[in-house]
Amino acid sequence: MIIIKSDQEIDIMRKSGKITGAILKELYNIIKPGISTMDINDFVEKVILKNNMIPTFKGYKGYPAAACVSVNDEVIHGIPSKTRLLAEGDIVSVDVGCTYKGYVSDAARTYAVGEIDEEAKRLIKVTEESFFEGLAFCRKGSRLSDISNAIQTHVEKAGFSAVRDFVGHGIGRSMHEEPQIPNYGNPGRGPRLAKGMTLAIEPMINQGSFEVEVKLDDWTAVTADGKLSSHYENTVVITDGEPELLTL
Repeated sequence: MIIIKSDQEIDIMRKSGKITGAILKELYNIIKPGISTMDINDFVEKVILKNNMIPTFKGYKGYPAAACVSVNDEVIHGIPSKTRLLAEGDIVSVDVGCTYKGYVSDAARTYAVGEIDEEAKRLIKVTEESFFEGLAFCRKGSRLSDISNAIQTHVEKAGFSAVRDFVGHGIGRSMHEEPQIPNYGNPGRGPRLAKGMTLAIEPMINQGSFEVEVKLDDWTAVTADGKLSSHYENTVVITDGEPELLTL
């Protein structure tokens, strides 16, 4: 069942989303060669706690950290480590969840570490663009799969692929609510969008094949072919008009 949120509930999520978005924006100034993935996690957790909120990911189904920090071929759910140092030319995806008064916001970005090559820049750019292609269909009356199809069409036109094993999702009192939102598929299918739906739209886009594998830690998903992956996510509210981005 898709849970429709009241104006009061959305206002709480708006406050949570503001902090999540601010963290991801500040990471553009923090991420650089030589820092560890745990340094990123520690910054994320510090800011969330400073704002009297809860790091949603920490302890979720046993996940050990406040942020997912995924480097290069790691698609999602990379576990932060003090010994994993970022190097010039890496790309790193950071996924952050923040809970305030029982309501969750969720967003992610992929960052360049120093100077990166042109193809990596293009992957990050196309991933972000694909989010906004999907966002154009986040309107009352659209079908859910219209979002999915717009994302897939954009990335495949650019020569990349949309991950199929992991999807976007509804969000609210739980981090993962109905509906599931794939980043691929035919248009015109699934439920119609309605005012008050809150969705985490999150293209996960690979440089090569869409196939992924999960490492022995049971969390970190990597591209099956070892090529790069990029991630871009925001928490979105369906309104009577333009969709509202809570985490941008």
